[in-house]
Amino acid sequence: MKRLINISVDNKPYSVEEGQPIMQALDSLGFHIPRLCYHPKLSIEGACRVCIVEVEGIDNYVTSCIYPVTEGMKIRTNTHQIRRARRDIVELMLDNHPEDCHICEREGNCELQRLANSVGIRKRHFEGEKKSYEKDFSSSSIIRDPNKCLLCGRCVRLCREIQGVAAIDYTHRGFHSVVMTAYDIPLRDSVCTACGQCINVCPTAALVEKSYTQELFEELSHEKKLKVVQFAPAVRATIGEAFGLEPGRDLEKELVAALRRLGFDVVFDTQFGADLTIMEESAELLERLTNGGVLPMITSCSSAWVKYLEQFYPEIIPHVSTCKSPMGMLGAIIKAYYAKKRGVKPEDILSVAVMPCTAKKSEAEREELKVNGTRTVDIVVTTREIAWMIKSAGIDLLNIKGEEFDHPLGFSSGAATVFGVTGGVMEAALRTAYEVYVGETLVDIEFSDLRGFEGIREASVEMGDKDVRVAVAHGLGNAHNLLEIVKKDPLRYQFIEIMACAGGCIGGGGQPYAGSNYISLDEKLLAKRANVLYGLDRGKTIRRSHENPDIQRLYKEFLGRPVGPLSHKLLHTHYKEKFPRGVILRERPREGVRE
Repeated sequence: MKRLINISVDNKPYSVEEGQPIMQALDSLGFHIPRLCYHPKLSIEGACRVCIVEVEGIDNYVTSCIYPVTEGMKIRTNTHQIRRARRDIVELMLDNHPEDCHICEREGNCELQRLANSVGIRKRHFEGEKKSYEKDFSSSSIIRDPNKCLLCGRCVRLCREIQGVAAIDYTHRGFHSVVMTAYDIPLRDSVCTACGQCINVCPTAALVEKSYTQELFEELSHEKKLKVVQFAPAVRATIGEAFGLEPGRDLEKELVAALRRLGFDVVFDTQFGADLTIMEESAELLERLTNGGVLPMITSCSSAWVKYLEQFYPEIIPHVSTCKSPMGMLGAIIKAYYAKKRGVKPEDILSVAVMPCTAKKSEAEREELKVNGTRTVDIVVTTREIAWMIKSAGIDLLNIKGEEFDHPLGFSSGAATVFGVTGGVMEAALRTAYEVYVGETLVDIEFSDLRGFEGIREASVEMGDKDVRVAVAHGLGNAHNLLEIVKKDPLRYQFIEIMACAGGCIGGGGQPYAGSNYISLDEKLLAKRANVLYGLDRGKTIRRSHENPDIQRLYKEFLGRPVGPLSHKLLHTHYKEKFPRGVILRERPREGVRE
């Protein structure tokens, strides 16, 4: 513990730890100073000046997120002058902001709105020229609206420091300052991986997911189509937050019922696709381990990670599993196996996926994932989007009577459930790979060494005569650090899981915005979401993918065997370098990437 020093806050004495910023010290005392550019998981920017306070002996206002406390410091947080100064700062932001709150994506959940209210703004005192930029609709996943940007820099810092991508940055100066891609190229053509983490830290609607809700409402009214939906493991663990619930509630059955009332004919579980992924991925791993294949094998379920790989580490592509993601596998099975079983043409099926991830929108349209030239998932909506649709349709999710998934693609094992948490794909694959290779039942199926929110975790698993060394990374900055280890020591690991987002899918770019008691990237929030999935896993009778009877039936009736000819056609894919190895992509600075 650091040495305590004495300070005065609004004429009252307190003791705080030496050396910490004023803001942090005041937080510990119960004083919440207004803030905007500050985020505890990112470097200190000091750009917005909303967090100013008065310090005796200093003529100018002090930026509390940066300035450290010192012995005997006398701080004033709530004088008339400081309140007026903060109000003026926020009013100047409002003056340069679009006046469209009532039709804005973040209406009611906007930090600028809350900030304006907290500093007491009741009317606009300033009028002047507003910046004017074109919106960027080019990406399948993200919309960028520079007109709503407050230049807080959170997105810039997150993309550079946490994800290590640096797809966006400040350009120009003064009134013409703006956050944009390199050379202002469309977001779709930039190095953006569509992970959506920038959306989660943006205080306004300068960055939002590209919504397909209106298209989906229209398709749901199409009477001649069979409307099929699947939703990912993490969605059931988080959707309640969009309806005001504290994190940590499972609404799986309620969501199934709500989707039927929304107009879907069939509700399947992406967790079935996860079980299917494990069958294929574990078989692929064992084939590589026993037949001298390329090692380490790296998982490919995270679509933002795959785009990052193709852009920045194309030489690693041979190491990546050829398995499609659970969404991609289930989409293919719906339009092949299930269509045949129902006697429906694939083109007469509307295949929809509810995902915690914005990058899944881009994944769904990838040419490499099409079967016979046709998309297997027609529309992807995020957790936030489906929550809005349920509210818009007048469906009471919190009080609805829960219902079960449809069969045969709605039953899943506990292994599939933990897919939604970082380390879960690895854990699920090892449960099956161990028992298939060793021929014995794995007694302790929970791999605690793979759980937690450290950036990179390592473990060693004894599988009969093999000692399989594995590693897990979440967040693309950590992926970079792990891949650099692999490049230096190729024999260090045999199996690697990489997820693009903090905590895995539970922290995806399409998840509900963090409530007032939490922040994005907060380990406490991620842990509550993760515990939902771990609890569901423990509550399952079947906790291993290869024991799922519907998976066994699918192979017996249709696929034949894992990594067989039909499996390769429907469930596997390939990746290739997406950009030339130029200076911009291969030699950008990496100093900011955090573990």
